[in-house]
Amino acid sequence: MTDSPVQVNALVVDAQDPERLAAFWSALLGRPVVGRGGPYVWLRRENGLALGFQRTETPKPGKNRVHMDISSSDPEAEQRRAEALGGRRLDQYADGGFLVMADPEGNEFCIIPTGSFAIDDEGRANYLDRPGPEDRA
Repeated sequence: MTDSPVQVNALVVDAQDPERLAAFWSALLGRPVVGRGGPYVWLRRENGLALGFQRTETPKPGKNRVHMDISSSDPEAEQRRAEALGGRRLDQYADGGFLVMADPEGNEFCIIPTGSFAIDDEGRANYLDRPGPEDRA
């Protein structure tokens, strides 16, 4: 395998309120805001990847075509923390077995366990200890 002449430098998320989204992701990921310029708010670069939020007037139109997966040794505890920061669980994806969340502007992300987990032939996971929304009383 040869080294690629290009690499992913930054992930930039469109936002109606980049300060609000940057604050959410900064707290969730433990990356401080390190820069602001024009329509952008930037979090600290880690592992070679920058994370930025770009102001846009257009609201999020539908399901993301790209989303982030964040890992945690305790996905359910991380869910509670994300909700306390202003995120919410998207139960409409519960049948897929993934813990799918949305940030304050509705951008989807998954919280997955650190390490490996099983995925079936249909692409469903099942790493959560609690029942799905249809099983809750």
